[in-house]
Amino acid sequence: MTSTSATPLFSPGLEGVVVGETRVSHVDGEHGTLIYRGYDIAALTNRPVLEVAWLLIFGDWPDAHQTQQFAQFTLACNQLTEAEQQLLRCLDKSLHPMLMLQAVVPTLQYQELAPLKLPDGSGAIHRGLAIAAKIPALLAAWLRLQNDLQPLTDADHLDPVENFLHQLHGTAPDTLAIETLNATQVLQMEHSYNASTFAGRVCASTNAPIQSVLSASIGTLFGSLHGGADQAALEMAQAIGAPEKAAAYVADCMQDKTKIMGMGHREYKTLDPRAAILKPMAADLCNDADSRRLFDTLVAVEDACQQHFAKSDKQIWANVEFYKGAVFHALGIPAHFFTGLFAMARAYGYIAHYAEFMQDPRLIRPRARYVGEKR
Repeated sequence: MTSTSATPLFSPGLEGVVVGETRVSHVDGEHGTLIYRGYDIAALTNRPVLEVAWLLIFGDWPDAHQTQQFAQFTLACNQLTEAEQQLLRCLDKSLHPMLMLQAVVPTLQYQELAPLKLPDGSGAIHRGLAIAAKIPALLAAWLRLQNDLQPLTDADHLDPVENFLHQLHGTAPDTLAIETLNATQVLQMEHSYNASTFAGRVCASTNAPIQSVLSASIGTLFGSLHGGADQAALEMAQAIGAPEKAAAYVADCMQDKTKIMGMGHREYKTLDPRAAILKPMAADLCNDADSRRLFDTLVAVEDACQQHFAKSDKQIWANVEFYKGAVFHALGIPAHFFTGLFAMARAYGYIAHYAEFMQDPRLIRPRARYVGEKR
């Protein structure tokens, strides 16, 4: 990053460049903290997903009436129409869930199926919340279609996490599964100006509709350097095969300068606070032999990485993506759906940033430094 009196600040990855102000969340990379609307993330993981989503979007906790209305609205919007089911059946079943979401989200038709009075009264936010409610149903239906099963269109549970797991597997989930997935979704709901959130703000700055904003953000989240790291980390553990093989794998990666997905974080200079919460939860959830082997392999990879970097007085820690894959695997979710669950949670963060940005919108149009020839 360079800056002179003759040229504007230049940073290829926008490192250190302040491009806006937000009250939604704060990432303190030096001290390893994450705050949603003034609340430390550790204080939020036991709160229901919808309550945290409301806090992010509107800046305060919902009252009892708002909580009930929001849950009923989400449940009503969660169910797929016959037209939406038919649209899914027309798609190539080999399509990655993230590509399915990016394609389908802009096509969803909105009609108010249940009353929901919002603090800002915005029709765009209503539509965004309806889309966010629909994403779990789309993912569950897509998984079932990929396995030649019919989507389960009935939605009976006011808790969207319980409803999703039931739609996904066709059986009632246990309490530990619901609580763990709820906490995981809260942890990945928001993270300040990450790549996909910023992409959404850029899209919103053009006055595009909120469905386009969500689609743009989802497409950006798909990348392996962003939301796809959880899938990559678990597939790495599966390829390694066992904890005792982790040290040799890490040594080879270090020698070949190969990136180990899920290790380290661009923002955090110390332990990712989300990983600190998720790692012990993964340890509790990974009880069957296969899940435990994968979890122990990930732990061994993290330990080997820390030992390697300690030789040069450096520290590196696993980020939230690293152990999230182990949690999802233990919940019976295929690896290629991991990032879809990320989108399922982060959609509320995207809506929060859309709502904030639209209070004082301005077209985002950065400059580029021309380095081509002059003829």
